[in-house]
Amino acid sequence: MLLTTTQNVEGKRIVRYYGIVSGETIIGANAFRDLFASIRDIVGGRSSSYEKVLRKGKETALREMEEQARELGANAVVGVDLDYETVNGSMLMVTASGTAVQLEG
Repeated sequence: MLLTTTQNVEGKRIVRYYGIVSGETIIGANAFRDLFASIRDIVGGRSSSYEKVLRKGKETALREMEEQARELGANAVVGVDLDYETVNGSMLMVTASGTAVQLEG
């Protein structure tokens, strides 16, 4: 299944719109990871532990959105948008949304 942030797919025509689909995930933060991330922030550098959590959250939300689109009969999702929010200051919510469509051919 094709997932794209654009509204159209070059060389393909959208023949059916199924509607908005979304996927969400909430991931709790780990106290030790928070401690090491704050130390790393002080001394500089990237927090690879947080990057892994963000990546996992994104992949999970996209997968759920894709499954919802597939259940509708779509073969693509256009206009994909990712949103990241903190919940209660200790959890991360990742939401993916887009429009499920059927591309020709």
